[in-house]
Amino acid sequence: MSRYILALDQGTTSSRAILYDPEGNTVATSQREFEQIFPQPGWVEHNAVEIWETQHSVAVEAIQRAGIKASEIAGIGITNQRETTVVWDRKTGEPVGNAIVWQDRRTADYCRSLGAKADEIQRITGLVVDAYFSGTKIRWMLENVEGVRERAEAGELAFGTIDSWLVWNLTGGREHLTDVSNASRSLLFDIGKVEWSGTMLEMLDIPPSLLPDVRSSSEIYAETEADLFGSAIPISGIAGDQHAALFGQACHSPGMAKNTYGTGCFMLMNTGTTPVVSKNKLLTTIAWQVDGVTEYALEGSIFIAGAVVQWLRDQLGIIESASDVEALALKVEDNGGVYFVPAFAGLGAPHWDGFARGTITGLTRGANKSHIARAALEGIAYQANDVLNAMEEDSGIQLAELRVDGGATRNNLLMQIQADVLGVPVVRSRVPETTALGAAYLAGLAVGVWKSKEEIARQWVESGRFEPGPGKVQMQEQITEWKNAVQRTLSGESTGSGH
Repeated sequence: MSRYILALDQGTTSSRAILYDPEGNTVATSQREFEQIFPQPGWVEHNAVEIWETQHSVAVEAIQRAGIKASEIAGIGITNQRETTVVWDRKTGEPVGNAIVWQDRRTADYCRSLGAKADEIQRITGLVVDAYFSGTKIRWMLENVEGVRERAEAGELAFGTIDSWLVWNLTGGREHLTDVSNASRSLLFDIGKVEWSGTMLEMLDIPPSLLPDVRSSSEIYAETEADLFGSAIPISGIAGDQHAALFGQACHSPGMAKNTYGTGCFMLMNTGTTPVVSKNKLLTTIAWQVDGVTEYALEGSIFIAGAVVQWLRDQLGIIESASDVEALALKVEDNGGVYFVPAFAGLGAPHWDGFARGTITGLTRGANKSHIARAALEGIAYQANDVLNAMEEDSGIQLAELRVDGGATRNNLLMQIQADVLGVPVVRSRVPETTALGAAYLAGLAVGVWKSKEEIARQWVESGRFEPGPGKVQMQEQITEWKNAVQRTLSGESTGSGH
């Protein structure tokens, strides 16, 4: 009997494959980075063919490392960097150009032109008007890549986020589909009706023929081409990375929330079967659809989290590896009055200012690299606190605890700072990479490896709990200073940009 589940975790900087057993344990894993392309300031691209090739190769390698045959794998779960946009030829499978990454800001000015329609767009899609989402990226390709609009209107091209691109390649071009969670991030999807929105397609002037079919997050969609892995494997689960992480963290009930610390930082709260419209610039998104039931979430998207540590390493050169930042920050007792707003790609929720730029305030002659390192970690935690405050206000739910995952959760200092700032326990999952695990669970539900969400929830185990420490007054003073730093960033006061 097939008992393993293969998760394909296609992220912003690497492609990874993980094999899981029925207890949710990792059997084998493989990971490979791929090129980040920056054609000009504010633009971020990926080579979609390289994404496919790296994802396929790590999947093959993980199977080989496990010492099993493809026939022993019950299903494949796919999770992916969301909003990253690929358009390709339906006959040849060749992309019309590089994929435009979710971090890309090239459509920011166009998004500002849609400001008068922001309320209508939020009502339909649950999203704010921002370059983050796929819809304006598609429009940019239609308007700026030679021949693309004509080919799209002739039905020759297909659009997909990375999940669709992987399914297309896994099935040899037989299937063009996505799931509801990824569709809900496109700026083209009516999250209440759970279907593509004719209004949004008309508003952005996008031909409907480009779009994939929309399916649930857990079902048998198709089988892979047999020659890819040695035999055909069912593809049985799809969810965007943050939705998969919410599922993998067993946040299956309204009011439960998780925060994933990766390149960016993404906090989601399950709000059940009713979408909650945010008054605080959070995103209303479809969490998943399982067994015909659509569940929703509130999301706060922070563009720069772990990437600020990479910046300290690669651009500032004050650490040799990302793991060094904790020891450097621990050399000082506090931030010395230094605050770091890492708005390298603008500010996401709850501010949504694509033109903001990074700011470091409070520098004195006594400030050193340890203060900057500590301020960088605090900047991650303070951004999460801004999102949580908005989330609690929108939902009317006071958070009891925050479940956390992602590579940066290995940093105990960051986790303790996060608990201190939030004032609630921060609970680290035993599995730090719950994105892939969530995709595996969704796939396994469809093929019977797991029977229910309740069975999955019983497998969740914490590996660390960080209780809030300092007194509220002391923390409130620091939070106020952080908010002041953010306001200076938004006003352009520190950069002189003004906007």
